[in-house]
Amino acid sequence: MKALVLEEYNRLVYRDWPDPEIADNEVLVRIRAAAICGSDVHGMDGSTGRRIPPVIMGHEASGIIEETGSEVRNMKKGDRVTFDSTIYSPADWYSLKGLYNLSDNRMVLGVSTEEYRRHGAFAEYLNVPEHILYRLPDDVSYTQAAMVEPLAVAAHAAGLASPSWNDSVAVIGSGMIGLSLIQVLRSMGCGKIFAVDTDPFKLGLALRLGADQAFDPREAPVSDSITELTAGRGADLVFEAVGTGETLSTAVASVRKGGTVVLVGNLSPEAIIPLQNVVTRQIRLQGSCAICGEFPAVLDMMARGEINTDPLISAEAPLSEGAEWFRRLYAREPGLLKVVLHP
Repeated sequence: MKALVLEEYNRLVYRDWPDPEIADNEVLVRIRAAAICGSDVHGMDGSTGRRIPPVIMGHEASGIIEETGSEVRNMKKGDRVTFDSTIYSPADWYSLKGLYNLSDNRMVLGVSTEEYRRHGAFAEYLNVPEHILYRLPDDVSYTQAAMVEPLAVAAHAAGLASPSWNDSVAVIGSGMIGLSLIQVLRSMGCGKIFAVDTDPFKLGLALRLGADQAFDPREAPVSDSITELTAGRGADLVFEAVGTGETLSTAVASVRKGGTVVLVGNLSPEAIIPLQNVVTRQIRLQGSCAICGEFPAVLDMMARGEINTDPLISAEAPLSEGAEWFRRLYAREPGLLKVVLHP
């Protein structure tokens, strides 16, 4: 098969690669669409330590089943599917508690660390365990289905916060996850939604997708603006979707006393927490990791038109051109958000 391989840091090569072999509980998926995630772009240069070459990246994808293993019971050849990014054991302690995203010894598709290497979806074929597969509704295309994974990440974070009707919410960071959060939170009945980013293009998208107001932190302190618009209190909920010390401080400063800050972004491995602000204002910090069962709900919302992925897709291109699109994303080309590749 053909695949886009990270042969060494900052060197992606479109080349021949051995076809994957399926285990008894796996299916072989012919990939029809695979989106480039920001974590792939950041991982390409080795800065995250989670894309050790050689590896085929890619975990946001969809396709059609070509072959099934002997133990596969609920999927068949010809099914249109997408899949979770996390491979986990259904029988481990965390999975049985309903927390499969925290499963011991879990692996992420397209990720290579010191502990494991699991090739991903920037290829013609991929082997996937049956229990992480989801059938596509008829009204959801392969390209749209390649966007389900980041939307499910957003849905998981929103669910952990358990927003009440008409809660005011701030979303720090208007990248793919932030923009997905805005749509999910709007569908959950939140009140005022504030978007925060330094990119005017992304702020414009945030307003288009459901934010009430958008703020550039370089123009004025975000916390002051949000406090003024929430009767002097601050937002009920804040979602931090970047993952730096600076954006974490902005999130804590923007939430009301007794409010919740959900930490979704993890660009930096460490960040300084404004501890006294958190303690004396009784703020809850809630981490959010990946996805835990949100795929069916997101697929249904997409099929009903409650979530619009079209504005999030900047380009579609053949997988053979993937290296060039990675270069453009890495260079932070203005106006470029999500790129979907087609093997």
